[in-house]
Amino acid sequence: MPFEPINPPEFPTPIAPYSAGAKAGDTVYVSGVLALGEGGVVLHVGDAAAQTRHVLEVIKTTLAAAGATMADVAMNHIFLKDLADYPVFNQIYAEYFPGDKPARYCIKCELVKPDCLVEIASVAHLG
Repeated sequence: MPFEPINPPEFPTPIAPYSAGAKAGDTVYVSGVLALGEGGVVLHVGDAAAQTRHVLEVIKTTLAAAGATMADVAMNHIFLKDLADYPVFNQIYAEYFPGDKPARYCIKCELVKPDCLVEIASVAHLG
């Protein structure tokens, strides 16, 4: 099945060879999102809440470009640099998923940029 790359104009130039998202049939895949600006500059250094909000806003924008909303998200893959940020992450996350909650997992790991604290990849289903 062919897929359609999704690259909203608000999305900064990727730091590696990938699209912000991809739409295949009724499924939208959002690449792992970090709190990055143009040129790969890390935004909101040291602020897990602000990075979480930024990441979720980018996901929301990418989904919208594919015709989806946050309510269409069925699965989130969550990566945290420090599990001490888990409570504040969940507080912000809950604002973006107020109704039915998507499936998810969360792991602690190093991220591609040392100042990044949060990364999320999402899968949404349309229709």
